[in-house]
Amino acid sequence: MKPYDWWRTVFFLIPAVSVYTIVLGTASLLSTLFDRHGDFGHRCARAWAWLILRTTGVRVRVSGLEQLDRSRSYVIAANHQSIYDIPILFTSLPLPLRIVAKESLGRIPFLGWHLWRTGHVLVDRKNPGAGILKRMGHLVRGARSVIVFPEGTRSEDGTVGRFKGGIFLLAIDSSLPVLPISIAGSRFIMTKGQLMVRPGEVAVTVHPPLSTNGVTRERAREFAEDVRRIIRRGVDEPPVVSPAVNPAVNNDVRSRAV
Repeated sequence: MKPYDWWRTVFFLIPAVSVYTIVLGTASLLSTLFDRHGDFGHRCARAWAWLILRTTGVRVRVSGLEQLDRSRSYVIAANHQSIYDIPILFTSLPLPLRIVAKESLGRIPFLGWHLWRTGHVLVDRKNPGAGILKRMGHLVRGARSVIVFPEGTRSEDGTVGRFKGGIFLLAIDSSLPVLPISIAGSRFIMTKGQLMVRPGEVAVTVHPPLSTNGVTRERAREFAEDVRRIIRRGVDEPPVVSPAVNPAVNNDVRSRAV
């Protein structure tokens, strides 16, 4: 642990992120008075995510954006290495996004209020309840894509853990494609269990969507393992993106890189 990184985190990054959260969280909350779909709130979330990555010094290399059909909804399945994974995905993907996250995030002032008011799904992992899939289904019917972390928790060493099959039932029941995404390197930005953030580079790989047509609920576990293998391959062997051919390395919002 470098003392500089700890001091920078505690006395600069945390205050800066708090200001971003309060200002953009307030804007998002006010927008829900006239925007019931949460579209303006999503733009606030993307600005919040971009500011966090920019301030922290995180550079994101994105490959595979050509796999996306922006007119479609997806169940987006990604591995989970760091709390930075959410801002990384929000800046990387040009889609209207909602997340499925642990309920404790809803208790954070401004951030939690934003999540509740703009349609994100917060889950009590000890008692998820039967209505979670119904709430997620409502989002995707409204042309939103839902981000899920099928491991259920962050990886401490970067390995891709076992995926829970139940989270894919939404995609199977709704005949929605699953979009596998590999995130490599985010665990070095902020390691689980440490109050310290470091600048660095993260690789995001968007894989081809997987159709759920013909997949039965009984095959949910098998399907989850198929998704896991794809994501794991992208984590173990992240692609090398050339600045000359991929605009995602440019330092602006439109290119999805920070």
